[in-house]
Amino acid sequence: MGKETAQKINKSRAIRRLVIWYKRNSAVTSIVDTAASSAATASNVAGNMVSGAGSVVSTASNVAGNVAGNVVSSAESVVSTASTVVSNASSIAKNTLQPLVFDPLKRLQNNDNILDRLEESQSKRIWIAVDGMGGDYAPGPILEGCLEAISRFPINIKFVGKIEKVKDAAEKNGLAELLENEIDNNRLELIDSGEPIGMNEEATAVRKRKNASINVAMDLVRNNKAEAVYSAGNSGAMMASAIFRIGRLKGIERPAIGALFPTRDQTRPVLVLDVGANTDCKPSYLHQFALLGNIYAKDVLQVQKPRIGLLNIGEEECKGNDLSLKTFELLSSEKSFDFGGNCEGRDVLSGSFDVVVCDGFTGNILLKFLESVGGVLLDILRSELPRGRRGKVGSAFLKSNLLRIKKRLDHAEHGGALLLGVNGICVIGHGSSKSLSVVSALRLAHSAVNHGVMDNLNQLQKLQVLNS
Repeated sequence: MGKETAQKINKSRAIRRLVIWYKRNSAVTSIVDTAASSAATASNVAGNMVSGAGSVVSTASNVAGNVAGNVVSSAESVVSTASTVVSNASSIAKNTLQPLVFDPLKRLQNNDNILDRLEESQSKRIWIAVDGMGGDYAPGPILEGCLEAISRFPINIKFVGKIEKVKDAAEKNGLAELLENEIDNNRLELIDSGEPIGMNEEATAVRKRKNASINVAMDLVRNNKAEAVYSAGNSGAMMASAIFRIGRLKGIERPAIGALFPTRDQTRPVLVLDVGANTDCKPSYLHQFALLGNIYAKDVLQVQKPRIGLLNIGEEECKGNDLSLKTFELLSSEKSFDFGGNCEGRDVLSGSFDVVVCDGFTGNILLKFLESVGGVLLDILRSELPRGRRGKVGSAFLKSNLLRIKKRLDHAEHGGALLLGVNGICVIGHGSSKSLSVVSALRLAHSAVNHGVMDNLNQLQKLQVLNS
């Protein structure tokens, strides 16, 4: 397709999004305009008052002489000051309310330059295989997230699923036209497959049903037709499919699921693994999790010297169960990373550690607990805010802050967890993932590919500890 046609498609899509944006934000825009208009009217009234005061000053000066003139002149000064204050109301109101409104028209002003940059980066786009049938709400929200991610990141999608169901879902969600456009642009490809592995099915079902959507998606990675794979389906089935189809890294006994948790420093999350792949672990597993997490933190999180912690019930090295005590010995003697000792539950989100290792049973409980914190915290804050007019005014001022807090704690903002220890980049999404979670997960997959995680993970096999 030619450059001109691509520009027309992207322009029409941008205009369509602009119309939707203005409909959603008409209320806020109306507030800004009303405030500015009211302030301007107030300024005019004040101006008329000043003018009237000036006439009074002039008359009073002629009649009453210098003494009265001085008195009324002071009155004029006071009214003039009031006028200045009121006349600034328009700009104050606008400066206060305008930050709440992000005008997407600015993005369209340099539309041609944006399109040129997109075309220049077209050759750098990476292919990601997506299990479109995996998840509680698939395939509709999964497809919606993929289409959004394609427009935001330099990625292409191989969408795996039953094509008839995918097209029906696209029609139902109003995505049919956008889907066809992306297919025509060669940025999305539909790959037919069988039914997915159900959430309640055993992970071993992947061995019997070779055409299951997760198996087809995993084969695309194995055959180098995609550089990463994403699924929000059965996590056990995804791990089994990854092991059977693309294999484990040499020297790694069990893969681990690594999830990013927020900390006090929003620019520096902590990687916790394992959060569900292995409910029963050996000390050697946790040692390998630490090695995997150390590389991920260096490559993707860009931490020069990650600090590794072992999740435990106390800081002292004598605390914990048998698994913790033996793992502590292994991690303490490891020279290839910085082991910071035991990490108590209260320290996970403190920012003191960059990587925290634990068994999958404990990690999954920790993950599910954190997922509920954001919503519960907002509910508590809402219930504690005062009622009545004052409460509503206070809530309006706090709303943006509360939304930022929720965003930092919302698992949908992180989207997915990496399956570390297999010979490919695999991102596991939450079963209840919707479009926002899918976008976040695909951003994570793109970041892992771009930072060359697999190249460094493959270097692990050179460590003596993995060959012993």
